[in-house]
Amino acid sequence: MELTEAVDGRALYSKISWRLIPYIFLLYIVAYLDRVNVGFAAADLQRDLHFSNTVYGTGAGIFFLGSVLFDLPSNLMLTKVGARIWIARIMISWGVISTCMMFMHSTESFYILRFLLGVSEAGFFPGMIIYLTYWFPTQERARAVAKFMTATSLAGVVGGPLSSYLLKLDGLAGLRGWQWLFLSEGVPTILLGISVLFVLKDEPSKASWLSPEERAWLEGELQRDRELSGASGHHRLMDAFRIPALWVLAGVYFVSQVGVYIVNLWMPLILTSFSHGGASDTSLIARYATFPYLAAAAMTVVVGWSSDKRKERRGHIAACLTLSAAGFAWAAWAHSLAAALCAMTLAAVGLWSMMGPFWTLTTSMLSGTAAAGAVAILQMVGGIGGFAGPYMTGRLRDATQSFTGGLYTMSVLALGAATLALLAKNIQKQLPIESKG
Repeated sequence: MELTEAVDGRALYSKISWRLIPYIFLLYIVAYLDRVNVGFAAADLQRDLHFSNTVYGTGAGIFFLGSVLFDLPSNLMLTKVGARIWIARIMISWGVISTCMMFMHSTESFYILRFLLGVSEAGFFPGMIIYLTYWFPTQERARAVAKFMTATSLAGVVGGPLSSYLLKLDGLAGLRGWQWLFLSEGVPTILLGISVLFVLKDEPSKASWLSPEERAWLEGELQRDRELSGASGHHRLMDAFRIPALWVLAGVYFVSQVGVYIVNLWMPLILTSFSHGGASDTSLIARYATFPYLAAAAMTVVVGWSSDKRKERRGHIAACLTLSAAGFAWAAWAHSLAAALCAMTLAAVGLWSMMGPFWTLTTSMLSGTAAAGAVAILQMVGGIGGFAGPYMTGRLRDATQSFTGGLYTMSVLALGAATLALLAKNIQKQLPIESKG
């Protein structure tokens, strides 16, 4: 007891954050770039490989079908072999597939490689969410998750200018610009995957950079947190399936991912529809597309801080989704590039900033295998949304020659998800007593 009382908790969490968050933040930026860089290459792929909007939307979304099939087994495997080995395996394999995207030459090869990319990356994001629960109790977690989640928005900030530059290498060494994009963004993933084996620690007990007193204090805090939240009593895989709130949250997450990947994979083309379509316009659009991600990154941290400060999750999630609904409706109505850019910024801010409180609410419910299973279930449901959004948008675009129908549909879905978020109840009031322990 004397050892744990000597530890300054606030200083310790700051130490852990500075040690872990920047590194896993970098890993997720690379992951997200490899997942969504096809959005920046969309116009060139449609020109060079003669892809229709439906083909592009299907190929962009089919990534998520691959991840849906393997997210749950991958996340369960992480709990068996440890985060260090499994995250390294995921990154190296998806880096190889991402690099191979430079060799696609037909609709079939596009579909196959995007599917395999999803298979190889399956389990990365849910694994990182579970990994954060090993280091941060509930009251600290929304901020930690929010800092980590800003990687998805900052990947868009980095991805726009980087992709614009790489696409300008068209013709260098006989490669098209989009081939340089996949090559240059795939190889670093492989190298970072190798680095995980040397940098990442599986859990606090294996962290040599923590003192024995700090490890003991942290493990005690995490155990008390699990007991207070009820998570310590719900650790079996089947417990995850028995929670009504989880399935309500699955509906919320499904809609959020429909929206997220409409922004990621269609925003460059939505903005381009307001330009004259020249090469200089394409480069300009890539730069403009960074603004929504910058705003989303800032607000993700602010909302995570607010959620932790007020110890409130559902209202924050609902408010963010309502903001995104307004953004998509505005984008559907917009008649200028400036209005469309502002509208997509609102949509992105709402969708990204909800993630801190959302994952804190989810991971406070369960522990152990049940937590890994719950996060993987949500990611699987979200993966279906990730496929549905790009596919729906592409089909409606080809059928109507307009993005309006898809954007209005997304706005209505976001309002429905906001209502669902408010319906999610406390876990202790929902799980049958006999399932505890």
